[in-house]
Amino acid sequence: MKRLLAVLLILTAPMAVPAWAEGDAQGDFDYYVLALSWTPTWCALDGDARRSPQCDPGRGFGFTLHGLWPQYESGWPSFCRTAARPATRGETEAMEDIMGSSGLAFYQWRKHGTCSGLTAPAYLAAARDAYSVVNKPAAIRDLGREVTLPARVIEEAFLEANPDLSADGVTITCRAGRIQEVRVCLTKDLDPRRCGADVIRDCTLGNALLSPMR
Repeated sequence: MKRLLAVLLILTAPMAVPAWAEGDAQGDFDYYVLALSWTPTWCALDGDARRSPQCDPGRGFGFTLHGLWPQYESGWPSFCRTAARPATRGETEAMEDIMGSSGLAFYQWRKHGTCSGLTAPAYLAAARDAYSVVNKPAAIRDLGREVTLPARVIEEAFLEANPDLSADGVTITCRAGRIQEVRVCLTKDLDPRRCGADVIRDCTLGNALLSPMR
């Protein structure tokens, strides 16, 4: 972490799509991808235009839970057939503190949770558990100003904050020249594991933009 802080201090000085399928049978998958979205990026590219309350000044959202996605070794299922009842408004609203909105929680249940083989409450609980066991580096949360940095610095920060993770189990994604997400690969029991070949590819930008929390 000392090395990361030193890098960030320097940086803050002036200055092929994988296959996927819909309608698969529930519970038929190999592992999970935990997707952690850097909210300031989402706000800059999407949320501000939608006037999302998640992006209001003072909300303080950093890495929020985008989703817990059942994954094949190559590709992923979605919108699976299930007899489980849909997630209720109360259940999705209870996820707002880590997901930013109940609408996202409901959509994630429909698209990904239905493939988990779990009920809606159990899936949302598993998503919260997965989110809680991954430490979010304070050095990133406390930037306080906009910086550009190599995307690999974000991965290194997560590896330092989570010694059980490996480089092949963490992927950084970028969008429009910005740090977008950190994706962590987990077993069905939510233990760290290596990502599949279609997930393991990292963003290679050397000057990715990272905006501070609002």
